[in-house]
Amino acid sequence: MTKHFLSRRHLLALAAATAVALPAAAQSNYPSKPVRIVVPFAPGGTTDILARATANELSKAFGQQFVVDNKGGAGGNIGAAEVARAAPDGYTLLMGTVGTHSINKWLYSKMSFDPQKDFVPITMVAGVPNVMVVNAEKAKARNINTVEDFIKLAKANPGKLNMASSGNGTSIHLAGELFKTMTGTYMTHFPFTGSGPALLSLVSGDMDVMFDNLPSSMQLIKAGKLKALAVTSAQPSQALPGVPTVEQAGHLKGFEASSWFGLFGPAGMPPEIADRIQQAVAKALSSPEMKEKLLLQGAIPSGSTPQQFATFIEAENRKWQPVVKASGAKVD
Repeated sequence: MTKHFLSRRHLLALAAATAVALPAAAQSNYPSKPVRIVVPFAPGGTTDILARATANELSKAFGQQFVVDNKGGAGGNIGAAEVARAAPDGYTLLMGTVGTHSINKWLYSKMSFDPQKDFVPITMVAGVPNVMVVNAEKAKARNINTVEDFIKLAKANPGKLNMASSGNGTSIHLAGELFKTMTGTYMTHFPFTGSGPALLSLVSGDMDVMFDNLPSSMQLIKAGKLKALAVTSAQPSQALPGVPTVEQAGHLKGFEASSWFGLFGPAGMPPEIADRIQQAVAKALSSPEMKEKLLLQGAIPSGSTPQQFATFIEAENRKWQPVVKASGAKVD
């Protein structure tokens, strides 16, 4: 009996050692095949822009392809849910946002994933202000030059102006809802599957206003297609000299609705892999070329550690819950 017990114990110990050794070897060889970064919005928006820039740097750092896969819809929830269900081996990542991880849980009555429990924070890539933009031609025709001009137009035309967003629950949507609440105006909200399609509709003249992430609007502003009335951050953006904040321009004390973007893996992803990815991203973001590229687009590079990112997200959740409640925004 004793002999049988010892033999069985030794076999179990050997099996356990083998089980530990195999994942460790896999981690040291990571990545041994292409890695997918899911962008939970359509191409063309800031999430997509930052994901592609990050994927390019990671591909160079690891000598393996990091490929962007756009899965838009439901304010980012469709793409995020797909990553939450993925194998936690580091080969499926998410470019998450303030919407997917700090706003949606307070906005949506039902979600198929838990933004905190179902993900491992890897690193924040960048933070960006949103910018209140209008169609340049329509603004000229309507004599809209300031936020105050727009507020007067909205109050004179309740329900007649169309507000575009990259989807329900995004910071773009919520910035608009906060603006409506604080100005006592009503505009019809049109959620798209990402900033790209929303901006196309705004440029075509179908939409009247959008509180877009600055990087995705920057080129259209420079090209004269869109007019920037204000940024939604607490301070003006260096990327848009002379453009005031919404708080300053609209006399709306306390108005602030900025965005952030970061990499996540499914819960259970080995911390060693998360650390390796974070270190590669941080190194890329610290290069003068990458810094300048992002700053010119209005994005502020980060590269925070997984622990720092997790702490930041906790603070963001506490911040956005009362904002969502005060805005009255809800998605069933």
